[in-house]
Amino acid sequence: MDFMKEYEKWISSPALNEAERAELEGIRNDAKEIESRFYGPLEFGTAGLRGTMAVGLHNMNIHVIRWATQGFADVISAEGEEGKKRGVAVCMDCRNHSMEFARAAAEVCAANGIHVRIFDELRPTPELSFAVREYHCQAGINVTASHNPKEYNGYKVYWEDGAQLPPHHADAIAKRLGEIDIFNDIKRMDYDEAVKAGMIEVLGAETDEKFLANVEGQVIDRAAVEKVADSFKMVYTPFHGTGHKLIPEALKRLGVKNLICVPEQMVIDGDFPTVKSPNPENPEGFYLAVDLAKKEGADFILGSDPDADRVGIMIRTQDGEFKVITGNQTGVLLLDYLIGAKKRTGTMPEKPAALKTIVTTEMARKVAEVNGLQCYDTFTGFKFLAEKKDKLEHANEGTVIFSYEESYGYMLGDYVRDKDAVTAAQALTEMAAWYAGQGLTLADALAALYEKYGYYAEHTYNLVMPGLDGLKDMAKLMAGLRDNPPAEISGVKVLQFKDYKDGSVVECATGARSAMELSGSNVLRFEMADGTSAIVRPSGTEPKIKVYILTQGKDAADAQANLDKYGKWVASLQK
Repeated sequence: MDFMKEYEKWISSPALNEAERAELEGIRNDAKEIESRFYGPLEFGTAGLRGTMAVGLHNMNIHVIRWATQGFADVISAEGEEGKKRGVAVCMDCRNHSMEFARAAAEVCAANGIHVRIFDELRPTPELSFAVREYHCQAGINVTASHNPKEYNGYKVYWEDGAQLPPHHADAIAKRLGEIDIFNDIKRMDYDEAVKAGMIEVLGAETDEKFLANVEGQVIDRAAVEKVADSFKMVYTPFHGTGHKLIPEALKRLGVKNLICVPEQMVIDGDFPTVKSPNPENPEGFYLAVDLAKKEGADFILGSDPDADRVGIMIRTQDGEFKVITGNQTGVLLLDYLIGAKKRTGTMPEKPAALKTIVTTEMARKVAEVNGLQCYDTFTGFKFLAEKKDKLEHANEGTVIFSYEESYGYMLGDYVRDKDAVTAAQALTEMAAWYAGQGLTLADALAALYEKYGYYAEHTYNLVMPGLDGLKDMAKLMAGLRDNPPAEISGVKVLQFKDYKDGSVVECATGARSAMELSGSNVLRFEMADGTSAIVRPSGTEPKIKVYILTQGKDAADAQANLDKYGKWVASLQK
């Protein structure tokens, strides 16, 4: 693509308003900036679109939103009149321009004859998944950039099962976007006119109540919360985002009496003024919550990301301090608790199963199998976890009680097909209360799990490769590892080399090849002689390569030493 030609096309288009045109005029003498904005469109994948907010083809703005929605509308229209009548549910998070973008998407859908159900204000991502299923919509649109920095926004698309788009539908949209002009081929209908015409329907508190009723249905042991309700204290922060209403409400309905919310972070603000990054994976974001928890004598801290699909917790240690535990550790704690609670209350289904992704700790498999559950792997992303859940349950091969991935995403119940911080917050709080009733903190509980199941340790390394050369560097690194896989890593022999692109497994000692169940994703895995797994994959939403080290040891120190050893290899990959 000729980026200067595309730049001139944009700056001369009548579709731009004066502010947008002025923004582009301001970079006229900056060829590098023009190239970064116009060298090509944002790539539409199974996670939709995500990018920084600015005027340009490679950025998130109202024109890109309309263009993406027109492509999506064409795919929905291909389902026929019934699909258009079933329509789409539209949701948005707290980010700057999210409501504007969501309404723009609604206008394009309405102009294409597609009925729209749009929320009256920001809502958690899992409620969008729920709405698609509850109202039998053909599809869903969510304007969100999840836990990314404030400069980002995104556009997630869902299909009729309430999960993010399967690859073949994402490919169909991407193909269509290559065929339509971003300005001239877009249909639009005025928002207010569409509401009057009945093409846009606004969703409000009634949908919240339906969703919360399902969340409440996941409570297993309410008596455990009642037992400690007067003494149990917790702190919650939504990081300025969409969890601010429904998560406190769900916890109050669970029976939590002493719920202390971080007041500064209960304020909805797309600039996230109190944190560098609104990500519950980052301990520094919890500094206000930690101060509050110490002041109030709280038992644990819970935080949800801006679109309330991810949740992280901090646990109190023996010295009275609080530490963030990883998504892997949180998931293992919750899986073990759910198994115990369901067994105690007689609610464990026949053929119970747990799901995790290929980059999630193998400790989850150990917990599941020791307790009589099947454990299955999927590719990274809840669309794959949702797909596997449906496949198992439709074939009567198992009932999934819990699905999770290491990046702080958890899914319970049958009413959503995406990660769900609202339901997970409720389950984690029930778990913390139950352990409190036993006189234990979650730190005590985690230590006991390591004693019982073994000392596992994991770390995710991010090799950031920004700029125009980033994609090339990422492709070069993946090609190098794929074409010339190392015989040893950090002095340890590689026993197996797995390529999830073609599903091949190579025995390094003999060269023998076999096939595995999963294929079709750009992921490489090295199985080491000491039981460690090293997994390498490009991020689907950010300019970086992610390297996962999954290991174990005879004790915590040994496991950590293994992580440190393999970390040196990871560092060498970017030199």
